[in-house]
Amino acid sequence: METDIPSVNPSKDSAPISNSSPVASSTLRSTFTIPSSFGQTKKVGETKLEELNLAEEELKKDPIETASEPVTAIVLTQELLDQSIFSIQEVYRAAQKNLELAILDQKIEVQEGELILKVNGSIQEDIALKMKPELVSLVRKFTSASIFTITVIQQEEAPNENGKLYTSTDKLKFLVEKHPALMELQRKFDLDVDF
Repeated sequence: METDIPSVNPSKDSAPISNSSPVASSTLRSTFTIPSSFGQTKKVGETKLEELNLAEEELKKDPIETASEPVTAIVLTQELLDQSIFSIQEVYRAAQKNLELAILDQKIEVQEGELILKVNGSIQEDIALKMKPELVSLVRKFTSASIFTITVIQQEEAPNENGKLYTSTDKLKFLVEKHPALMELQRKFDLDVDF
């Protein structure tokens, strides 16, 4: 049994109807076109690129206005640093950067917005210079200070006040000053220091 399907004039937006298909047709709108050649593909890509460039230019011309408070400059003080030094040290502990941590464990002074790192020797000075950029960002993050500088100063080691201990008597005197119980042991066991 043959049924005749009435013919519909196909328009631009509708799909052509086949007489051999018993399925009822509906109007389909195309969402995109599939290019049939490389030239058409290239044109589609260029069109999309132009659209993206236009969108970027519009964003540059009309930036989104946000209600922002005026940024106030905060000068680094000793109090701000003292409040946040433990957090800064924790970052280095977590990263297991023990050489940098040895520098941060020393007394750090802040004078008029200048953070002064005191180091012992050229090795610590090199490490301090390498860690300065990371330290700047950590200080800004934890203290919210925006105005400060970091200065690395190589401090001299304090001279030994006791001098060198050459003789056994000098060594005993030094140890007795540290541990007074040694004098009691020397007397109790009748120890002779000079041998």
